[in-house]
Amino acid sequence: MHQRPEHRTVAARPAPPPDPRVLAALLARHGWRRRGGSHGRYSRWTPPQGAGAGTSLLVPESSAFPDSADLLAEALTALERSAAPSARAVLVALHLPSDEVRWWRGIPEPRVPAAAWTAQERLRAGVRAMLLAGALAARGPAGHHGARRRREAEAALEPLLVGPAPGGRELTVFAPADGSRAVVTALLRALQAARDGCDYQRATGRWDALDAAVAAGVSRELTEAVVALVGGSEGIRIGVEWAPAAGPPGGFAARPEPVEFSPGDLPALREAGARYVRDEPSVPVLLTAAVVRMRREAQGGAGTVRLRVLAGADVTQVRAVLGAEDYRIAGYAHLLGLPVRVTGRLESRSGFRRLADAGGVMPAEVDEAERDRLLKSLQENLEALGERDGDG
Repeated sequence: MHQRPEHRTVAARPAPPPDPRVLAALLARHGWRRRGGSHGRYSRWTPPQGAGAGTSLLVPESSAFPDSADLLAEALTALERSAAPSARAVLVALHLPSDEVRWWRGIPEPRVPAAAWTAQERLRAGVRAMLLAGALAARGPAGHHGARRRREAEAALEPLLVGPAPGGRELTVFAPADGSRAVVTALLRALQAARDGCDYQRATGRWDALDAAVAAGVSRELTEAVVALVGGSEGIRIGVEWAPAAGPPGGFAARPEPVEFSPGDLPALREAGARYVRDEPSVPVLLTAAVVRMRREAQGGAGTVRLRVLAGADVTQVRAVLGAEDYRIAGYAHLLGLPVRVTGRLESRSGFRRLADAGGVMPAEVDEAERDRLLKSLQENLEALGERDGDG
């Protein structure tokens, strides 16, 4: 995700000129007011109250209007020069048609700059965690994702643009409709399921709805993100508005209702997160991995290794305890610059970062280029071969 600079306009003027209907929809979305105009020809728009005083835009009703190109050019110039924060948001959405996800967090106005900065950072961290949960859900449901699929999910957040977070109370993320919509739809579906599940649990004391919500994308990662944002506040609200140029995706309302969570939801969300970890099964795997760390307490005994996963699981690294013979074979393969094959179970409670019941270690064949790369890595990390490097 990229943070949007707050001190200047960040979007270049869109070319060709935007659809007037899209511009009008974006102006209305961001609080601009329609003040009349000439019926059937153009409308006049002014900024939200108290922002960009003196600015006025004339927007044609359609591109068929004879002077539409000139009016649109003048409107875009006025937006670029406007001091209203909403003007920059409109330009961003015009330049790259984006779904907008907004967070509101109910906290008092910070009285000192340090408090405002802390509130902003907490909001940004919580929003990123929630978006990451949405990106993980877009790759498949799981009650507890842990370290699985995290690299792909983080890469999916790269195109997103993050707006300012004044006072840590409000923040907007722009998700390009072409390429990032899956993250937004997965997050919205999961939030709606979590809201329904909390309502059912609070009304009945039963966990059926929250347990079933996993299929809709709810996970330990999502509940933790919601808890982090609700904690210390009066509550949060998350709203989604689809890119006007793209329209709403199939199966979703044109104007989805915002989803809200309050401190009263925290006990159910915390317990649901714990249930998801307990219920997520271990995953039997056969890994191909490179040994990157080794440690054991006594010569000739069992030891702990850290493995960089090359194939066999959607995690990047795992740790495993190996018996004496398996440890010896792993060390031999490491010295030769060869990966190993090893069986075991990735455990949910460790976030799928630990390989339980590891065994059956055997060197794996690789091509010369990969072997040279592994040997180079070995030479750069020779200290890892000590019997005790303290980093197991």
